[in-house]
Amino acid sequence: MTLDPQRAHAQAGGGLPPGLTPDRVEQLRARLRGGLVRPEDADYEESCRLYNAMIHKRPALIARCADVADVLAAVGFAHEQKLTLAIRGGGHNGGGLGLCDQGLVVDLSRMRGVRVDPNARTVRVSGGSVWGDVDHATNAFGLAVPSGIISTTGVGGLTLGGGLGHLTRRYGLTIDSLLAVDLVLADGRFVTASADQHPDLFWAVRGGGGNFGVVTSFLFRAHPVGTIIGGPTLWPLERATEVMQWYREFIASAPEELNGFFAFMTVPPAPPFPEHLHLKKMCAVVWCYTGDPAHADELFAPVRALAPALHGVHDMPFPMLQSAFDGLYPPGLQWYWRADFVKELPDAAIARHVEFAERLPTMHSTMHLYPINGAAHRVGPGETAFSFRDAQWAEVIVGVDPSPGRAQDISTWTKDYWDALHPYSAGGAYVNFMMDEGQERVQATYRDNYARLVEVKNRYDPDNLFHVNQNIIPTAGGAVLPH
Repeated sequence: MTLDPQRAHAQAGGGLPPGLTPDRVEQLRARLRGGLVRPEDADYEESCRLYNAMIHKRPALIARCADVADVLAAVGFAHEQKLTLAIRGGGHNGGGLGLCDQGLVVDLSRMRGVRVDPNARTVRVSGGSVWGDVDHATNAFGLAVPSGIISTTGVGGLTLGGGLGHLTRRYGLTIDSLLAVDLVLADGRFVTASADQHPDLFWAVRGGGGNFGVVTSFLFRAHPVGTIIGGPTLWPLERATEVMQWYREFIASAPEELNGFFAFMTVPPAPPFPEHLHLKKMCAVVWCYTGDPAHADELFAPVRALAPALHGVHDMPFPMLQSAFDGLYPPGLQWYWRADFVKELPDAAIARHVEFAERLPTMHSTMHLYPINGAAHRVGPGETAFSFRDAQWAEVIVGVDPSPGRAQDISTWTKDYWDALHPYSAGGAYVNFMMDEGQERVQATYRDNYARLVEVKNRYDPDNLFHVNQNIIPTAGGAVLPH
């Protein structure tokens, strides 16, 4: 396929989309307190780098928003000029959906602030914050907000997709602790959505992604979490069948104060792992216990009885566990993702898992099973846009490596692994683990909630301005648009 010369020039960082004049760009630049990055600027290349280095996009403009006024200006400009619009918070999106080609990026990364009210146990978080910001601020008061497992992940993207992590079994998904959001809509309005204000919009943003506006702040309920007991337990890969069979029964009946996600991994050649385990392929469970420490020994007795090669569980501040994987997965690696929701883990599925674990292609490549039971099951599938409340796990398979030369290897392993396990899945996938996989996958993810999401999309974004996401396509004039 041959690109139109003007589009090709713009994607190379040398031009503007058709109809967008330098004068209009200058008008936008003058309205932004945070600044505007253009292809000719020295920091353009750095500004275009994605967490997933396998994906490359060339926006025409990047609005570095310093405040809500900047967001209003940027969204209004994109609407008026009919530009493709992308929203970037923490920038961790696996599909690279924080950027777009030839359009305008609303970059929230300068809007980072956290305010904790320890008496009300609430946390106000600016839209560009990452979870490390939240963990630092809340831990000082012995509190936490349920989030993911890497502290450099953006608050916005993880929350709007649902939010799975170390506290899911104890306190539910991130959206289950969400009290309100402030957001800029496609028509330029600035609104608050909560149970009392725009309740339909509040329902939709709890799992519906960035389809409905630019969230400039979140209000969360915080929970008592101080020192936790956590860390990894590792077993040799030869015992993976036994360990997975044990794990599926153990985590189903474990107290909700105990969370543990299962993983296949290659042990990193660095502390805290002992040298004799370095670069060995192993299976693991990463634990987070937030209950009474007096019960920890008894609770972990069945784990120790399984004779692990390493039981690296100990007391630590919650932010220490949250940031434990940050160094292993810095920005700029090659990533290829596939995911599914899982209700059951039969022996036949375990056999296929072990087969592909033996073929882990690189040190960074992995498969995780995140439990979604416990508190997450106490919310009905229709109470929020996140529909798979009846799943037991969110499965994610990721091929990861620093070298572009391994991109094909990690992609092929991931696709083949997913193809082998998909027949055992519940269908759909956690949207934060999805690449650009088409509308059938989006609809399968939201199931019966999809039709209601379309109704909300028709009401708040009928022209589909916010489409660089796992898109909910409106019926009131919207269309499938390129990213």
